Amino acid sequence: MSLRLIIQLLQRHCGGPSEVLVAAGHGRSYGQNSQVLVRELPGIVRSGLWRQLYSEESQRLLQPNYAFLTDIGNDILYGFSSAQILHWVAWCIHRLHGRSARIVMTNLPMASIALLSERRFKLLRNLFYPSCRLSRNEVVDRAWAVHQGLNELTKRYPLTVHEPDPQWMSMDSIHVSFWKRYAYYEQLFTCFANTDSFSRNHVVPVSKDDIKPLLLPWRRRPQFAVRKVLGKIKHVSQPSGYFDDQTSVSLY
Repeated sequence: MSLRLIIQLLQRHCGGPSEVLVAAGHGRSYGQNSQVLVRELPGIVRSGLWRQLYSEESQRLLQPNYAFLTDIGNDILYGFSSAQILHWVAWCIHRLHGRSARIVMTNLPMASIALLSERRFKLLRNLFYPSCRLSRNEVVDRAWAVHQGLNELTKRYPLTVHEPDPQWMSMDSIHVSFWKRYAYYEQLFTCFANTDSFSRNHVVPVSKDDIKPLLLPWRRRPQFAVRKVLGKIKHVSQPSGYFDDQTSVSLY
């Protein structure tokens, strides 16, 4: 839902046009296939993004590379341990580090999660993750373990971990409010300007009083490279999405 906004705000801080590789999707798991309604997607670590990232064509592209990791908590509700989740995320970071990417990652919004009442937790669990049978306390404990583990990764890799402020969260306590998305991502992506190796030539000064720029419309909306719908696997060649500024988007 926020893909177009995220891409263009990233470019506002990091420069463009760009070659954009995306592994996204509602309820996406980092490690295993995940299904929402009739649509099933492979885990992020199993997606074609990594093959494309390390292809000869991509490696010929000029630096710098930028990476944004988020929504790491989905796998807790799928029943995976904190150790397994951190292993998948560390694998992704290691691969991105191998391409000298400047990495910004959002941590779990623990300030909001800790305030979830038992009633609201069960409502959200049954709505978004109907197969989950973990209790609120079990989920919160695993979330704290993942939260701490993500912070520990900063000792192994040069990356920035962003701690979400509760003011940006929606009523479900885990997703950014739809109406605050622009301000949230605008603030978040200034983190790229704080990385030591960031090229200052790519920074676009942004004032809090700036008028929101109009987002470029899709020339062609991206489609998933591989997805299963009603048991039938569908393939789409990549890149499949384009903007008029020659930015290409590959969706895995």
